[in-house]
Amino acid sequence: MSTSEFDAYRPPQSGRRRRGGPRPGAGEKQPAGQSEQQSAAAGSPTGQQIPDAPQIASGRYAGGAGRKPAGEGRRRAAAEGAGEMPMVDDVRFTSYYGRPIIKAPPWGAPIAAYLFLGGVAGGSGLIQLGAHCTGRPALRRTARMAALAALAGGTVALIEDLGRPERFLNMLRTVKVTSPMSIGTWILTGYGLSAGMTGANEIDRLLGERLPLSAIRPLARSLETPAAVSSAIFGAPLAAYTGVLLGSTAVPTWNGARQHLSFVFVSSAAMASAGLALAGTPTREAGPVRLLGAVAAGADLAATRVMEKSMHPVEAEPLHTGKAGAMLTWSERLAVGGAVVGLLGRRNRALSVAGGLAMAAASALTRFAVLEAGLASARDPKHVVEPQKERLAKRRAAGITGDSITTGPKAPAAPADGGTTA
Repeated sequence: MSTSEFDAYRPPQSGRRRRGGPRPGAGEKQPAGQSEQQSAAAGSPTGQQIPDAPQIASGRYAGGAGRKPAGEGRRRAAAEGAGEMPMVDDVRFTSYYGRPIIKAPPWGAPIAAYLFLGGVAGGSGLIQLGAHCTGRPALRRTARMAALAALAGGTVALIEDLGRPERFLNMLRTVKVTSPMSIGTWILTGYGLSAGMTGANEIDRLLGERLPLSAIRPLARSLETPAAVSSAIFGAPLAAYTGVLLGSTAVPTWNGARQHLSFVFVSSAAMASAGLALAGTPTREAGPVRLLGAVAAGADLAATRVMEKSMHPVEAEPLHTGKAGAMLTWSERLAVGGAVVGLLGRRNRALSVAGGLAMAAASALTRFAVLEAGLASARDPKHVVEPQKERLAKRRAAGITGDSITTGPKAPAAPADGGTTA
């Protein structure tokens, strides 16, 4: 049996005798004047002075919690190498030198801005179609201008993150249905063509038909309604696909929220687009977006609560702490306040503007907070290891042990001769 300097701290085993002869040192008389610690140090392999066991193991012995520290007899027996005792603290899951286990995506403020602006563009695509069909020219113009501005800003933010514009064009060379990024690229392209057509018609009207469209103006007018319908068709997936994109990564917080993150983003997009339309539309035509903003704010809060409850507590922790927690808290406050103020401003343009801008700000904070929480979860190994350990234990408890995910020790096979296994 191998020995170490820690064998001296093992508690005694009463009523048992060692096989193969008397215990080492049995019958030897201790020299006069030699203390117990000196005896233990002399029996240790290193010959060093060994402090009291409670000072090293925090008073915890394998014999059970609440047990009194060993006395002289126990200390002498422990020095003889019997029994076991924990020599380390409780297990805390971490990584090699605390380094991140996964590599966080190199996403910053441009991607957060794209998440927000993409949602605004998608929601505005639906609003402009409703205004076009119900004869609300001011609301239609506001929604189309908001969609065009959000599309331009989002494209710039996306290209800023990619580094070079041609990288976006390279993503259009293929279509991969299993890749949210590839599908999102095509959704953004289709939406951009439709929003560009409707936006060009609105700008031409605002300028009194002064755009150089004399040759194609009739064609542009005839394509306006199909383009409005196309914008609405592409608008809904444009607002939702970013949630699928984040949820398909290995980042703990995003992956843990993958079942509900798209619902949060869609409700947040509806709140932002309705808020901007409410702020930029006269009160006589803003009734539908006023109601839409209030409903979307309630849906955003409900979807966020459901998402957090569905997540592992460790995965949801970054949503409540640090910068992400502060942003989500203010997002909730602005959403509630904006919805209430917007409903109260039916005949007051200032209140409508304030409520609409508050809802748009709440949506922006939600996107920035989700991005920040995901990056924070990737930096801490705890958010990676602990949910995986728990999921693995549940799979083992459910009897799922025959796949490559569950890698625990297999049960020993029964011996062919009916004997017992060692």
